[in-house]
Amino acid sequence: MTRIFKIPTPINEPVLNYSPNSLEKIALKAELERQSKVVVEIPLIIGGEEIVTRKKGKVTMPHNHKHVLANFSFAEEPELKKAVESAKQAKEDWSHMSFEHRAAIFLKAAELISTKYRALINAATMLGQNKTVHQAEIDSACELADFLRFNVKFAEEIYSVQPVNSKGVWNRVEYRPLDGFVAAISPFNFTAIGGNLSAAPALMGNTVVWKPAATATLSNYYVMQIFIEAGLPKGVINFVPSQGTLFSEIVVKDSDMSGVHFTGSTETFNTVWKNIANNLDSYKSYPRLVGETGGKDFTFVHNSYNDIDRIVTAIIRGAFEYQGQKCSACSRAYVPKSMWEELKKKLLKEVKKIKVGDVTDFTNFMGAVIDEKSFDNITKYIEDAKKSKDVEVLTTGYDKSIGWFIQPTIIETKDPNYITMKDELFGPVLTIFVYDDNDFEKTLEICDKGSKYALTGAIFAKGRDIIAKMEKALTYAAGNFYINDRCTGAVVGQQPFGGSRASGTNDKAGSALNLYRWINPRTIKETFNSDPNFEYPFMEGK
Repeated sequence: MTRIFKIPTPINEPVLNYSPNSLEKIALKAELERQSKVVVEIPLIIGGEEIVTRKKGKVTMPHNHKHVLANFSFAEEPELKKAVESAKQAKEDWSHMSFEHRAAIFLKAAELISTKYRALINAATMLGQNKTVHQAEIDSACELADFLRFNVKFAEEIYSVQPVNSKGVWNRVEYRPLDGFVAAISPFNFTAIGGNLSAAPALMGNTVVWKPAATATLSNYYVMQIFIEAGLPKGVINFVPSQGTLFSEIVVKDSDMSGVHFTGSTETFNTVWKNIANNLDSYKSYPRLVGETGGKDFTFVHNSYNDIDRIVTAIIRGAFEYQGQKCSACSRAYVPKSMWEELKKKLLKEVKKIKVGDVTDFTNFMGAVIDEKSFDNITKYIEDAKKSKDVEVLTTGYDKSIGWFIQPTIIETKDPNYITMKDELFGPVLTIFVYDDNDFEKTLEICDKGSKYALTGAIFAKGRDIIAKMEKALTYAAGNFYINDRCTGAVVGQQPFGGSRASGTNDKAGSALNLYRWINPRTIKETFNSDPNFEYPFMEGK
């Protein structure tokens, strides 16, 4: 039977606006209320089997940290070993399943996420990870559906790339999965990332052992359930919330581990990489390491750009949406002295309008940071800034009595190398360096070298010659570079996402570049009329 199929052309999932009395708002409000009244018991899912363990973790509401949303089973050594064996056992059948069947699973999952389970997944993301309705919508509904749909199309395009042929010879490339299984380690801040880190390698024929972040376990569990409902066979993705060091010891060090798909802190990724390097002789093949890690993302303003309102909006949205808990969040800015007084006045005026509180109140622009550890870490930086002679804290505030709430914090510094201009805080803290207009080019160099990270950055300028100069000077300062826009908000299929330096391997999630990392090509040459003897024509005569 001959079968040549064409994948549906993907389009980005439309973002719903949840306006008053809209059907989506009514449905979401009801789901938020329902989830607030139940405590979900989350099992491990290994080889399609739900497993409950004695060791448990909790998912609580960051804006009301005494409110428990879920209890989840923690995988320990026996369960992690079982997950590894399950991935190995499922590999043969899954890797040989034809692409259209693998693709159909993830296309169906995208449809379920964007329709039947949209309110479910958004509500879990809002309550468990403390996103506002808009931040949840663009993440757990839209971006996750986009990853699944666009990845299928990217995979089709990869498979269609074939070599040229010579007369009597047929050359072809078989895009095999990796020789082993993939370990996926996902973060708390994006439900879509959890889904993509596990699904992208699986789409290309790999089996996966997936460790979600503890604080994102509720939404990630629902993603896993949706994959199963969409037809994912047992053992293809194994869902194992677990302690990081144990996961690394059991799963990452296994000799059949062929790749790590990671999003999280630079320090954790470095630890994973070192562990792999220390055990390199034990692996069947060299593991693929794909990591999207930290960021210290910038906004750089040139005095040619005089639209203060647009700069202020970009800074506020870039720095304070989702409490600054995006690896792409704007956390440092460079502003010319000639513009600073006007910009500062407008910025502080607008920041005062920001409401911080319960994300189920749709009038709030910000919620709480994810947990107490994060709260304490961020507020320590703020307290130290208050004591420093080199900086001025222009606005701040925090309270953890009910939730892990930190108000939008803006620090003005005289020192471009002050610690909050360099360290990733992962919270709603923006540090601004005011530079002398005559030091523009010098400050560009400071921006480029001012942080070990290179994830996202934005510039604001009007003259094309100035824009070109800034783009060149900051060539390696950001893997995602924005001109006259905020430094966040990459869309799958439009702005492939990732950075280099200490920000990761820059394998560009949301593009074919990422999927290439999960294949192990084999070149096949078939000759239809091979030579009957070994002698060449040049050998005739003297």
